Amino acid sequence: MIDIKGIKKSFGPLQVLKGIDLHIDKGEIVSIVGPSGAGKTTLLQITGTLDRPDSGTVTIDGIDTSTLSGNRLADFRNRHVGFVFQFHQLLPEFTAAENVMMPAYIAGTPARQAAQRAAELLDFMGLADRGSHKPAELSGGEKQRVAVARALMNNPAVILADEPSGSLDSRNKAELHQLFFDLRDKFGQTFVIVTHDEHLASITDRTIKMNDGLLADDGLRQPAGQETGNETNTTEP
Repeated sequence: MIDIKGIKKSFGPLQVLKGIDLHIDKGEIVSIVGPSGAGKTTLLQITGTLDRPDSGTVTIDGIDTSTLSGNRLADFRNRHVGFVFQFHQLLPEFTAAENVMMPAYIAGTPARQAAQRAAELLDFMGLADRGSHKPAELSGGEKQRVAVARALMNNPAVILADEPSGSLDSRNKAELHQLFFDLRDKFGQTFVIVTHDEHLASITDRTIKMNDGLLADDGLRQPAGQETGNETNTTEP
């Protein structure tokens, strides 16, 4: 699903990513954790084609994104990647339904088809009666669920989320975390989530730890007896 190879990225003299290799399977829910400044958000942005690496490649659904540019890259991002941000990023002048439909409008989807898809997603989010409300009329939890519905609008292969529950209270956090698993089960999307939330990280399929621009742990389990590469279990006769 997602193959990340040799990703390096610097901002001026500061090297933020120092050579990242990572594979994420289709349908996985993966969390990325680590201290501030570890490079988590930069890796997420590069994975989602919002930024370019200095070197290395990101392949999503068999497509090497480094071969795309301009309108082709924007179209790929719109159709294959959904984004969920910490502070919703909803457009205040539009209703919840209109916000959800934005990716479909950009993709050129007919208005009636887009409206039907938005209504279905809002219903799945438990927001069937909130579609005509503007963001200022929604609670924090409702805004974030609208943002998730928007990310799902074009049925993308992968959803990338940056601290998606960081601005929510405990109840809404728990509901949002469960929603990710419900969505994976229903729609089959792959989720990559940058988070400082220890509970969310603990329940994802895999937790990837970053530190100082490198992977400290990719979350993959070693086969029994191979943890150090040279130790074997022996018993006395």
